[in-house]
Amino acid sequence: MSNVTKITGFILMGFSDVPELQTVCGLFFLVMYLAVIMSNFLIITLITLDLKLQTPMYFFLKNLSLLDVLFISVPIPNFFINSITHNNSISILGCALQVILMTSFASGDLFVLTAMSYDRYIAICSPLHYEAIMSRSNCVLMAGVSWATGVLFGTLYTACTFSMPFCGSCVIAQFFCDVPSLLRISCSDTLVVIYTSLGIGVCLGISCFICVVISYFYIFSTVLKIRTTKGQSKAFATCLPHLTVFSVFIATACFDYLKPPSNTASIADRVFSVLYIVLPPSLNPVIYSLRNTDIKGALRRLQQNLCPRRLLHLTVQSICPRYSGSHFTNKFYNY
Repeated sequence: MSNVTKITGFILMGFSDVPELQTVCGLFFLVMYLAVIMSNFLIITLITLDLKLQTPMYFFLKNLSLLDVLFISVPIPNFFINSITHNNSISILGCALQVILMTSFASGDLFVLTAMSYDRYIAICSPLHYEAIMSRSNCVLMAGVSWATGVLFGTLYTACTFSMPFCGSCVIAQFFCDVPSLLRISCSDTLVVIYTSLGIGVCLGISCFICVVISYFYIFSTVLKIRTTKGQSKAFATCLPHLTVFSVFIATACFDYLKPPSNTASIADRVFSVLYIVLPPSLNPVIYSLRNTDIKGALRRLQQNLCPRRLLHLTVQSICPRYSGSHFTNKFYNY
């Protein structure tokens, strides 16, 4: 009988073995994490508080931002703590928790993006039936199905992955637990179970991709029939942000999970993983805020509500009573 040592925990490799560089990497990732969290929470706050953003498109965008926040909150804080304490060990339970959460939130992202493409299809191709089809109850149902399906697939994927025995090396060549790295250290003679769950995930991903492609085929066909350039530009402006976010998400996921398998991990694998984790959540609020007049208007209204001009006027009058006359009032508002 061969001498096989059963693994009770894992070691996350990270980006460097030098303690000083580990600390620098941890701080760099913390800054990126805080920027992503604040920008996505700003989107969630604006959509929640502003009445003009209570539409199906922004309802799905709020769900997408929330999923992005939860997704990036799984690996980055743990990596920061490991970099500061210089302790890269993780238990099997902690590793399984990372896999199930990240897989669930990533799958939920994909399904919400698919629902957003359907929303754009109905808005442009069937505008007269939009309110009836995209009612609040239907939107809540689609969002609920997206979350539930993501959790179901994440649970299945994680259960299949950790049903395999791990032996030999306990080093995971990543800064978080991911399935490709776990497959490298598996000593199972057969990987039928994990490849079956992977096949289910690929089928779900391809199905969502086909649905988005079909939706945009009809969307572009309808938009090109619009006679005015202004109408075409307005229609494209509501679709291009979603199409960009979806394309970035699919591209980074394919680079990270569908690359050819290898026995050793390179620095390129870790770079692709960083792009997969950080790029979609960071681009989502940037794309939807820089070119979206509704978001910009909501932000201006929020700023006015937090610091109204009348309150500033009264504060200045209380500080400088001698300028409380009509001369100051006229000068203030003219400014």
